[in-house]
Amino acid sequence: MYLDRLNNLKKLIEKEKVGGVLVSSVANITYLIGYANFSKEERDCYLLVSQKEQMLVTHSLLALELKGIDHGFKVMELTARSKFKNIFLSFIKRHSIKKLGIEEEDLRVSEFKRFSGFFKNLVGINLEELRILKEEDEEEKIKKACEIGDLAFENVLQKLKVGVSEKEIAWELEKFVRGEGAELSFRSIVAFGKNSAIPHHQTDLMDFGVKYKNYCSDMTRTVIYGSASKKQKEIYEVVKGAQEKAVGFVRLHSGSAVSDENKKIKIIKLADVDKAAREFILKSGYSSIPHSLGHGIGIEVHERPHVSPRSSEILEKGMVFSIEPGIYLPAGRHGIEDFGGVRIEDLFYFDGKSLVELTHSKKELIELK
Repeated sequence: MYLDRLNNLKKLIEKEKVGGVLVSSVANITYLIGYANFSKEERDCYLLVSQKEQMLVTHSLLALELKGIDHGFKVMELTARSKFKNIFLSFIKRHSIKKLGIEEEDLRVSEFKRFSGFFKNLVGINLEELRILKEEDEEEKIKKACEIGDLAFENVLQKLKVGVSEKEIAWELEKFVRGEGAELSFRSIVAFGKNSAIPHHQTDLMDFGVKYKNYCSDMTRTVIYGSASKKQKEIYEVVKGAQEKAVGFVRLHSGSAVSDENKKIKIIKLADVDKAAREFILKSGYSSIPHSLGHGIGIEVHERPHVSPRSSEILEKGMVFSIEPGIYLPAGRHGIEDFGGVRIEDLFYFDGKSLVELTHSKKELIELK
């Protein structure tokens, strides 16, 4: 598995016409070697990769542990004598590298200045494309993270009542997830009118995710305290319908995606998936979604592909992404005091024929009375 990923990186190096690459982002290092216990703030590991050599450079505390992992990288330990500059320049010279690829969106300015002081010909390349299409093992881990998220949501519904605070709900989510052997993939967003206690007839938007074996889930549900008004029900159904419209668009256009006769692949643009949901909301009389319809997910909560009006990406087998339409109303609009918003978010996997839903928490309007 990791050898295939390394080979794909080397193909990208060839495609970008560079002699090698310096991998700095925690997400890409995790993807390439299967180890995630790094500090993004301390920057305690880099990968140096050429067509003939792959090297992991780290400090002594991690070196011993990383040497015991079968990842195919030579582990170089930083010491007083073996400084990064020496290792870096030796690598450049050994492989006669004229241009070196870097993750320019990940490197800090200070790091870029430091590396360009060693070697001038640094070229920005995007390594995130390596992670767009998920392998079966990755899909299973995301699926498991989603299952834990579904259970956590079901559990927290039992705790929701008038008077409970956002912090209490966020803690209940985290406590349950940790009890299942996982962790939250990001700080949970539990939002209702006041930040202290839930008022009656108020929407509560819960956006949270689970991380299981380095892979993330993401889900949003909106519940209403008390009996929903006619307008609240209408808005909720519009949002739900927008998600169904996007999913239906893919199913409609991917049913004949591959013909047995000529093997021609029908192209589905992710921008058109976004458009299907966005137009549904507009035709229902509400403002356009103020954010992208969805995002890819995997080792990071937000990664490629992008499901947005500006996306140039096409739907491919192995993609996992969210579909999360929403309607957000300022206080006082439509006669609803402090209404807030409604968003429904689920994760989907494209198996080459249709979208497979990975999150399964109920989507019917939940009224807590």
